[in-house]
Amino acid sequence: MQARKFRVPQRKTQRRWRVPPALKRGDEIFEGLGVLDEVSGERGLVLWQSLRDALLWADAREDERAALFSADAERARMAMIMAAQPPAAVEEPMSVLARMLGEPARIPEEVVALACRRISQWSDQEGLLATALAFAQAAATVTPGDAGAAFAVGKLARRRAEYARAETWFRRTVALARQIGDWATYAQAFIGLGNLYMQRGNLPGARRFLVRAVRAAQRNSLHAIEGSALHDLFGVAVEAGRTDDARELARAAFNAYGPNSPALPRLAQDVAYWWITEGYFARALPVLRSVLPHHPQPFDRLTVLGNVARAAGALGDRETFRDAWDECHDLLDSSAVDERAAQGLLDLAHGAASLSLWDKAELAAREALDIGSRRSQAKIRLTAEALIESVRHHRALEVHRRVAQPEAAAAAEAEFAQELVRSLETAGPAA
Repeated sequence: MQARKFRVPQRKTQRRWRVPPALKRGDEIFEGLGVLDEVSGERGLVLWQSLRDALLWADAREDERAALFSADAERARMAMIMAAQPPAAVEEPMSVLARMLGEPARIPEEVVALACRRISQWSDQEGLLATALAFAQAAATVTPGDAGAAFAVGKLARRRAEYARAETWFRRTVALARQIGDWATYAQAFIGLGNLYMQRGNLPGARRFLVRAVRAAQRNSLHAIEGSALHDLFGVAVEAGRTDDARELARAAFNAYGPNSPALPRLAQDVAYWWITEGYFARALPVLRSVLPHHPQPFDRLTVLGNVARAAGALGDRETFRDAWDECHDLLDSSAVDERAAQGLLDLAHGAASLSLWDKAELAAREALDIGSRRSQAKIRLTAEALIESVRHHRALEVHRRVAQPEAAAAAEAEFAQELVRSLETAGPAA
């Protein structure tokens, strides 16, 4: 069934776009401390010094830069880099920052910013989020008018659970992007704010920002971004218990993305998870199995496996649950923990409790509580505490009785599930 295109009311406003300042420090004692915490030895020291020099250079006026560094600073830094033997992916950008010491008045800002950005990207890939954030912020400081650079800082700060810093960088991105007409980044910044407010539990605020993202995307024919904003609005509707809105928004996001979108696996997983929470486990499980081949990365995969374990447990499928449990813990043992791990563990606990595997249920819930407490994820912490208390009393946690649903809606969702599976199978697994 083809749903109508989701439209939000358009609103015209007159607004002055002053670019607000952004927070540049978290709770670290001194700037760049996270780099030294994450990267030990000579390699960490030279990375930290490169960061501090880039920030010093960025903050100086152009006519002051020539006198910032000593005559032999570049030679000394190159010797440090050679001694530290950094990976090839960061050796070249670190060498660029060393060249900045030798020609501080001539090197272009874009070259320095690119070097910082490349170090940030490498750090992110290695799971060094504090280092990634520090160098992303350095890049944004070097080129203060670059909306994309500001947006990258906001995303990394949110992933680091530095929510106040993230909000200031997203708001800065909105203003910068509006000034230069970068409508894609403008809309994405509103999505960033919407997700941030949703993480904080402020659903009205999240919806307000996401609606603005939809408006901007629709005005500028940015279909992928429109799909992303509608997808996140679907999440807000689910959290608010607005079932009819959630159903409409899920279909609208699918239509905006298109059947071959790389974002489809995430949408399919989120819709399947919603069906799990509504008690439609048999509808959700085939979709989740189709999603799994599209997620080779550890914590994307762990999240889906947690969903599979929860649905399988509710359906009494012990073999599928056991396979999902084992692979989840293999992934946890081999990878750094990120923000998605706690939710995956909660789903494992739900699945285990549905099968009366009380020891496993308590173990997974306690692991989720530990991660949620360390990352200041209040909802995760409260849910985990409730799960632990329920498990101690051996009470079944999953709701096996489905939520009452009109026949037409049930038929539409069953058809949507089949359409999701067909699209995922047609797309083939991720490389």
